[in-house]
Formats: sequence, C-alpha cells, structure tokens
Amino acid sequence: MATSPSTLSKKKLLDGGPATAVFFRHTVALVLGLVVVGGGCLMREGVWASESGLSKNVPATAPEQKQSSAQTPAVPPLGQGSSPTAAPKPENRWEANIRKFEEMDRRSPPKPGGILFVGSSSIVGWDLKKFFPDLPVLNRGFGGSQLADVVYFADRIVLPYKPKIIVLYAGDNDLAAGKTPEQVAADYAAFVQKVHAALPDARIIYITIKPSVARWRLIDKIRQANRLIRERSAKDDRLIVVDIERAMLGPDGLPRADLLQKDGLHLNEAGYQIWSDRVRPHLKLPP
Repeated sequence: MATSPSTLSKKKLLDGGPATAVFFRHTVALVLGLVVVGGGCLMREGVWASESGLSKNVPATAPEQKQSSAQTPAVPPLGQGSSPTAAPKPENRWEANIRKFEEMDRRSPPKPGGILFVGSSSIVGWDLKKFFPDLPVLNRGFGGSQLADVVYFADRIVLPYKPKIIVLYAGDNDLAAGKTPEQVAADYAAFVQKVHAALPDARIIYITIKPSVARWRLIDKIRQANRLIRERSAKDDRLIVVDIERAMLGPDGLPRADLLQKDGLHLNEAGYQIWSDRVRPHLKLPP
C-alpha cells in the first residue's frame, strides 16, 4: 500500500531528519521569546508595585507614567543610588511624647505665665529644678527633635502654658539631618511668628547651636545658621540670642570635651552650668 506524502512528512519529522531540527529550533526560540517578554513584564510590574507600595496585581503602568518602556530609566537596587527613605511625619514620630506631656498637664496643670524650656535633647537633659530652683520653669523638650517639630507642636506644648519667657534650643539635629542654615533660620522665624501671633508679649530666648566634638564637621553651617538667626532677632526687642560658642571652645579653638558626655555631643553637668549661667540674666519675669 502506497504511503501518502503527508504521512511521509510526518514520519520524517518523527524519525529526526533535518526538518525536525528546524521545527524544534523555531519552537524553542518562540517559547523562549515569550518567556523573556513575559518575564520582563512581570519584573517591571514588581518594581512599580514595590516603589508605590501597592500589591503585585496593580498594573505595571500607573496613569501618570505614560512614557514607553524604552524611555523608562532603570531602577537601581536599594542602597545603590535609590532615594533615601522619607523622614517620619512629626505627628507620627513624636505623638507619644506629646501625649505624655498632655497627660502630665491633666494630672498637674502648670501655672500659666512662667518660663518654658522647649527644644531637642539638650533641653531634655537640663535639670531645670536644680539650676533654677527659684524660678517657675517648665521643661517640654523632646529628644531628637528639630525646629520644624517644635513649630508643629507649639499649639500643644507651648501656647497652652501662656509663657512669658520661652527658652528655645533646636537646630543641631536639623543640620545633622542635612538641612541648610537658611532652612534652620526659616524654621526659627516660623516659630517666632506662631508664638507672637498668640502671645505677642512673650520673650523668646534662643540658645545658639552649640559646637561639639561629634558634629565639628558642621561648624561652618552651625555658624552660618547662628548668624542668620542673630540677624533675624536683632530686629525685635522680644527676641534674645544667647551665644554659647565661645564658652564651649578651648584655647585651641576646638570644642571642650570636658563639657560634653562621652558621646561628644550631649552636655554634661559642667556644660549645663555654663548654659545656665548665660541664660539666667535673661530670665527675669516681667511684672
């Protein structure tokens, strides 16, 4: 019985002739192409979802991302040129601290019209009752904070006490976090504006950003920020700047380690004594 041409072709493919090799080469190339293209789409989808914080089943192209895949820049791995993580919002990072102050106020309401100390860890560590036992002082410092944080929470930890005098220290952490001296001065101005809008007679005493061993690399920015704040304060009799730089430097012009804790940043008791001596002359309450 004669074999048909179609049957013969099928037999040759099964027997492994030249046609078979061509057929399989084309088939494999086609399959690999689909895998590569599909895999690329899945990978891009995973990157977009990771960047946006969405789940993997989110479409790879967001509405605002209309550029073609050829125009999309490569996304570097984390730690290799990617953007730094955004700092926590003040209301999230410091909310527990602020609520603790509010709870203390409910249990024992401070008498209004006193002297309020507010700012970062240099305020937190200041034993006000020890250095100012004769004055109505109140400490509302929260460590690690920046000037912008003090501005943000002023409605809750500054204005309610109706202080006649406010002693402010902040700006140290701001510069260490990468803010410019101009940004620090602008945040200081925002604090002054917010306080005087509600308490127009309040006196604000700003302690200049201190020189320290740990942050000596920032001394040029520290001095520039202090200068900008002095210039801003010179226009208003209600604003006083207490400059502590010279007192904290030794004869060699470098920070005095004997005024700092072992970390080379925070004040020890001798450091607080210097600050107290320089601030006290400005703490006389108006009648």
